[in-house]
Amino acid sequence: MQTLNIFTNEPDSLPKGKADFLLAASVTRTCEIEGITQAGIPGKIPLTPTLDAEFITNEKVFSMPELAETPKGVPTPALITRAVHNLTPYSSIEVLNLGLDVIPQNTPLLNFNISPSDSIASGAGIDARAVFEKGMIAGKNYELKGNYLILAESTPSGTTTAATTALALGYDCRDDFSSSFLDSPDSIKEKTIDAALLLINDEMNNFEKLSLVSDNMLIFCAGFLLEASRRFHVILAGGTQMAACLLVADALKEDVLMRVKSENITLATTSWVVNDKDSDIKHILSHLSYAPHAIYTSFSFADAEIEVLKLYDKGEAKEGAGAGGALAYANANGITNRELLEKIELLIYGM
Repeated sequence: MQTLNIFTNEPDSLPKGKADFLLAASVTRTCEIEGITQAGIPGKIPLTPTLDAEFITNEKVFSMPELAETPKGVPTPALITRAVHNLTPYSSIEVLNLGLDVIPQNTPLLNFNISPSDSIASGAGIDARAVFEKGMIAGKNYELKGNYLILAESTPSGTTTAATTALALGYDCRDDFSSSFLDSPDSIKEKTIDAALLLINDEMNNFEKLSLVSDNMLIFCAGFLLEASRRFHVILAGGTQMAACLLVADALKEDVLMRVKSENITLATTSWVVNDKDSDIKHILSHLSYAPHAIYTSFSFADAEIEVLKLYDKGEAKEGAGAGGALAYANANGITNRELLEKIELLIYGM
């Protein structure tokens, strides 16, 4: 594997040492809109973050008989994240409960009294300022166990809420967001985004807009990032959703009279996101007020014995559950493509 820099001329290596792993797990009712996402078991999409949390933590799930996978059988990227831990362990694994339908079992959970958000098509029903402040407090108080932090997410239909969030904040990047589908369900997404944007107006402040058209993960993690990055390096593990998280933090910094300590932030995603013909993460990042450090790792399933895994290389799933950050972490610790592929397949054979 090789880790490649996609946006700046800075060194592409991660900080030295071990990383804590935090999964921001959240449900937005947007995921229940028919056909908008395939990030999980059909009819049970809100369970996806619960199952991801259980599997990354325990190497098994408890809340369902099987791990989340797409209708084509492509398993969750949580497999990648867990396999990396088995090869080069994170210093800790914890889960941020940012509004879950089902509480993960046997999982170290940090709770913030946040409920699942409603569909953005009719209003998300979030107290964005309160959620953002909870994120800031959590970031300020987080006790690092290792040398730096990998902050990941599991939020089905989160690319739709991320696109709407960016547009609501005035960023011109409507067509830049990816999808768990090989062929993005653009008509469904567009209808949802348009319905959400009708709920806001120019008289509203940023927090009022986010309360209606965003999701808890984006808002909380933006606040967390602003505070945590003042003390240690944070790897935002994700694709266009985490790019949107950077946009939110950048947009709200003046509301809370803070600066973004960008030198302590790296976005780490997968090659499947970077090479996606239907999205443009580089263009999303170009809207930031600073030049971000953003990397991806050239991992591939081309030599997989389990055929369904090869669909990743064709554009299914792409990212999620910290896969991009996990791959960068594996590469920084000398794990080869072959070693990681074998470990992932062993996990599948063991299920």
